[in-house]
Amino acid sequence: MRGADGNPHQVRLDDARAVELAGRGPVSMGMPAATLEVAPNRDLFVPFEFPVAELAPGWYAIECAVAIDGAPETVRPGARFAVAWPRGATRRDQVPVGKSIETGVGTVRIDELGCKSDSTELRYGGAETSFTLAADGARLPVLETAFDDGSATGSVVAYPVLKTQSVVRISVKDADPIEVQLP
Repeated sequence: MRGADGNPHQVRLDDARAVELAGRGPVSMGMPAATLEVAPNRDLFVPFEFPVAELAPGWYAIECAVAIDGAPETVRPGARFAVAWPRGATRRDQVPVGKSIETGVGTVRIDELGCKSDSTELRYGGAETSFTLAADGARLPVLETAFDDGSATGSVVAYPVLKTQSVVRISVKDADPIEVQLP
């Protein structure tokens, strides 16, 4: 924690939890509530331990229920992190797609589907749009999207495709979906 405005603050830490980004629900870290005094422009480190081995495979973020100077809010400090899928459970392929979709915002070219041990990355070009991904009918939660206007290219990073899944369905609003057979 850091008081960034030059004033001291009182922070009541009510709860800390690991939140699975696919929506399976939070797991409490079991921290007792604590009230902390945060000095201006000084870092205050709050150490804790949490056994991630008890978490199911997935992407998580730490979420804290706090009250800063009496005003309650929920904050997500730090970056998200992955709890690994079992070794050999996810696909690791680069699958060229090379198909285009006509959408309401223009033509979107699907270039490649990259399957990694902890994520799937869809690379595309043309117009910026939002995607829905599913593997054998199971939705792949999207972790992040990026689009570069200068090069008109983008990417969508989602949960990984499992080895037991063989078809990825790429959908864009108001357009026919594309199905990609995996090797």
